[in-house]
Amino acid sequence: MNYEALFAERIGGTQFGKSTEIYKFEKIKRAKAKARELHPDLEILDFGVGEPDQIAPAPIREALKVECDKPENRGYADNGGPDFKQAAADYMKTFFGVEVDPAKEINHSIGTKPALAMLPLAFVNPGDVVFQTVPGYPVMATHSKYLGAEVVDIPLLEENAFLPDLGKIDPALAERCKLFYINYPNNPTGAVATPEFYDELIAFAKKYNILIVQDAPYSTLVYDSERISLLQRPGAKDCALELHSMSKAYNMTGWRIAFFCGAEWAVNALATIKDNCDSGQFLAIQKAACAGIADISLADGIRDHYAKRLRKMAEVLREVGFDAKMPGGTFFMYLKAPKGAGDVVFANAEEASLFLIENYGISTVPWDNTGPFVRFGAVFESAGEDDDERVLNELKERLLKADLKF
Repeated sequence: MNYEALFAERIGGTQFGKSTEIYKFEKIKRAKAKARELHPDLEILDFGVGEPDQIAPAPIREALKVECDKPENRGYADNGGPDFKQAAADYMKTFFGVEVDPAKEINHSIGTKPALAMLPLAFVNPGDVVFQTVPGYPVMATHSKYLGAEVVDIPLLEENAFLPDLGKIDPALAERCKLFYINYPNNPTGAVATPEFYDELIAFAKKYNILIVQDAPYSTLVYDSERISLLQRPGAKDCALELHSMSKAYNMTGWRIAFFCGAEWAVNALATIKDNCDSGQFLAIQKAACAGIADISLADGIRDHYAKRLRKMAEVLREVGFDAKMPGGTFFMYLKAPKGAGDVVFANAEEASLFLIENYGISTVPWDNTGPFVRFGAVFESAGEDDDERVLNELKERLLKADLKF
């Protein structure tokens, strides 16, 4: 059987599975394995993780224990139960002061990743243009490419506070654009969008008839400013979808529960696609999320956990030469990569990151899209708050031994 002829061109066609290219996350994984082999007694300090280090709050866990025993929760959830939609609307009102109709302007999803993957099916035709900010999360752009769209990278540069410079976008491309993906607070840069930027983006979207897709899983993790939603801004509900996740805000990563809200027409279109892709998240998980989603005190407790770690991380990283400061949001710190270590010179951030994991057991994530940067995450493993100090002091000692050059 010529099975190779069955593979779609979007995943490589007859060349699928034959590429020798190794992606950066696989390189890091292999480097970790090499570090463990070379230094079996060395503790790996993993600052490259992108998910919470703690479990979901007790009220949510306790609610799941009750709800999973109820017979009425056993069936298909389809496009979501009314309880979660109302709780999501309460969340938007409590955290951002945004009024959203739970019947028409909200729907749940099995995490934000599937929603981002399904979105292009509702809007993208071959030849359309989709904008994505880089560095960033590529899922929506990947599926847009699958459908024959042209994906245009909009760079996030330090000199523009890691916000896209709308004035530098080619109007001819904007005329063909259907979707504009943004993510604030931003992974990996930690930048927080301003109301002024959102207003400018809304005007841009209306001028060119574009749907803004604001991926907001870190919206509760903001440190030195007020939490902000795109939907707070005038006109946003005409041209925007905002996606919120319980994964980062409530340590519910593996639970896979999120929601999208905003323009009624866009919610309806995505819900229609979703109805043909999945049968909804387990109702017991939806109802368990209801027990905490609008509770600011739970979200604040999780935010404070990361704030303490980030402030100490910034202090440690400054002492060894990084230009480190608190991010505006997320649990990431995005820093210019070192240029070398001792007599070793790094060609890019990836080389710096691989050097640190292989030689000193320090795992970070490199980004070379718009210059050499490394991302440190405040989601490292420790035995608890008292042990955080030990881990960060160990990080400092190892980085000093590395003799980094900037």
